[in-house]
Amino acid sequence: MEARFNLYGNAITTSFSKRMSMAGKVIDDSPLPKSTHELVKIRASQINGCSYCVDMHTKDAAHAGETSVRINLVAAWRETNVFTEAERAALALTEEATRTADGGHVSDDTFDQVRKHYDDDQIAALIAAIAMINAWNRLNAIAHTPAGDYVPGQWD
Repeated sequence: MEARFNLYGNAITTSFSKRMSMAGKVIDDSPLPKSTHELVKIRASQINGCSYCVDMHTKDAAHAGETSVRINLVAAWRETNVFTEAERAALALTEEATRTADGGHVSDDTFDQVRKHYDDDQIAALIAAIAMINAWNRLNAIAHTPAGDYVPGQWD
C-alpha cells in the first residue's frame, strides 16, 4: 500500500504533528493508567479504521507488557472478562465519543461509570486522550499511511 500523502515529508504536517505530540505529553504525564491509555488508543483506532494507529498502538501495548489476549480482545471487550470495570468504562466512553460523528452521543450512564472509577484529573486525561487519538486517526486515515512497519518507540 502506498501513502496518498507523506505526512512527515511536508513541513506543515510535520510541524503540526510535532505540536500534537507535545500536547500528548500532558496525557502521558497524567495519572491516567498507561494501560488504559493504550486500550483507548487501540479501540478508537479500530473504530476509525486507522491501520497505522492500530499497528502502532497494539505494538506499543505489547512492548509495555500488555498481554496478547487483552490486545486481541479490545474490539470485543463487551463480551470478555479480561478488562476491569474501570477499563470497561473507559472503553465505553471511547466508543461513544468516537462515534459522535455517526450521530451518537456520550450517555449519562457511561459518564457515570467513568466518574465512578476515575478522579477529575484522570477523566480530563481520558477525554484528552480520546480527542487526541481521534485526531491522529484522521490524519493517518486521510493520508492513507501504510501499516506494518512501526517499531515501538520510534517516535519518542
